Amino acid sequence: MRSPFQSVQFPAATDRLPVPGGRQELRIGAVQYLNTKPLVHGLQATGLDLVYDLPSRLADRLSRGDLDVALIPSIELFRGDGYRIVSDACIGCRGAVMSVKLFFRTAPARVARLAVDEGSRTSATLARILLAERFGVFPDVEILPLDGRAEDTAADAVLLIGDRAIGSQRGGFQLIWDLGDEWCRWTGLPFVFAVWAARRGVPPESLRRVAPLLQAARDEGRANLAAIASAEAPGHGLTVPQCLSYLRDNLHYHLGPEERLALSRFYSQAAGLDLAPTGLDLTATLAAR
Repeated sequence: MRSPFQSVQFPAATDRLPVPGGRQELRIGAVQYLNTKPLVHGLQATGLDLVYDLPSRLADRLSRGDLDVALIPSIELFRGDGYRIVSDACIGCRGAVMSVKLFFRTAPARVARLAVDEGSRTSATLARILLAERFGVFPDVEILPLDGRAEDTAADAVLLIGDRAIGSQRGGFQLIWDLGDEWCRWTGLPFVFAVWAARRGVPPESLRRVAPLLQAARDEGRANLAAIASAEAPGHGLTVPQCLSYLRDNLHYHLGPEERLALSRFYSQAAGLDLAPTGLDLTATLAAR
């Protein structure tokens, strides 16, 4: 029987992709979260040299030069040294995202302490931007460990991402923000949580060859969301319809002109609050490829 994951033909990847430093091919860092499955489940078919890790760790490894291209939190695009977007595949939203939520024990204008999920670099920055710009609030920040729960901290607001955000209930909280929805309503723009980025020094010809592979993997994933949902739902405590709705309706996987404009707006807001370096020229970083 034909596999449901074989509907898209990937570009040939038999030639190894040379990079500086003696390695024979680009080393690609990917993520195995539920929201990234439509981007990565088909990557094995490309023949790329893949490394899987947490988004924050991939960002650190890209910064050290251990990786050449990685799926990194969008805030790290601005904190890195000369990073460039290499694909129009991304993890974003155009409204409620469901898996990134800020839980309030008090009114937003009274938040003095904010607990953020240890793995939430972009979402933590987004939460701080929304609190500062909309309510003039600049809370102290504490880190909630990856295995922590909202009940483990007495912070006025708690940021959770991933399965913990999807599964958390309203009990004990006055208000819950879906940060994707809050950003989109506030700015009128989509939001981009993660992008494929390359470090400085990777040959342009290598990037031109890997970009179609990343985009083909995204197209393969989008074409098979029902199969991905069926495989992933049990492990995330979701029904298959819930999982499919999340992947299909809450997430957006294409980095178009509006998404690039949103990244520019996100950078401006973050830099204005000293959450990203100031004075960056994003022309090359955000250029369409």
